[in-house]
Amino acid sequence: MERIAAIINPAAGRGRGASRVDAVRTALARHGPGDVRTTTGTGDEVRQVRDALDAGATTLLLVGGDGTWNRCATAVIEAGAADRVRLGFIAAGTGNDFARNLGAPAHDVAAMAALAADPGAERRVDAGILESGGETRWFLNVAGFGFDVAVLEDLAGRGGRGGPTGYVAAALRRLFSYPGFAFTEGGAQGRSHLAMMLVFSNGTNFGGAFRIAPAARVDDGLLDQVIIGDVHGLARLPLFLRALRGAHLRHSRVRAARRAAFTLTFTAPPSCDLDGELVRCRSRDVVLRVAPRAIRAVAPPVRA
Repeated sequence: MERIAAIINPAAGRGRGASRVDAVRTALARHGPGDVRTTTGTGDEVRQVRDALDAGATTLLLVGGDGTWNRCATAVIEAGAADRVRLGFIAAGTGNDFARNLGAPAHDVAAMAALAADPGAERRVDAGILESGGETRWFLNVAGFGFDVAVLEDLAGRGGRGGPTGYVAAALRRLFSYPGFAFTEGGAQGRSHLAMMLVFSNGTNFGGAFRIAPAARVDDGLLDQVIIGDVHGLARLPLFLRALRGAHLRHSRVRAARRAAFTLTFTAPPSCDLDGELVRCRSRDVVLRVAPRAIRAVAPPVRA
């Protein structure tokens, strides 16, 4: 029998996580003894994950959004437990982008609890790694630079993300004023770019509304790179609207590539969006690479 522990971020989704506590308890009780834990603040996920692992959990149901899922998955990986514990994702955040890639009922607590109780409901999926200045950080869904960071900074200044609609509104506020940035790909002798936005995606969606990498798969052992070039003025608006439906890759100023690793150099240590959380890189030099099959995800098996 699976030993299931739920880790709930009550602050996720402006309190949506807290509203899921009773439903999670009820759903787990239908499948045997359940261990329900709530975090007390950002970063408490590490303690809660390690305590659950020490108590013998074989499946963790993570209740929150992309940031919560990232911190819990990172704690599992860094504890050396990624091969012995499955991770299930219950959506209670504002974007919930990563769960969309799995084909699991992330918005249905009862259905996710039933899936977690089934030891055969598993899909091996990749994770991403960002390395800079001797520091390693993990991401499940996306690492973004440039315009995306400016949008998150705008939202942070207004007290939070505010869901997909809030993200789109913030993007529209910054759309015409963001100046762009420069970077070099492939080391000192590599190719230089002027860009508005640079994304490395493990999954398809980000920002709750944008199909940034429509062909990305979470289990192909590769990251999808999307470079939105130096587009100016009113030309940005139709490109922005195309990105909502995943049609931007046909634009002449957009480049896409798919590889296992990328090496970048920026003009200064950049800020980065890692699964919706702002992170400051320690160096101008940044490496992004994939960790194939790093996570055991609770999900229906992929049909051949």
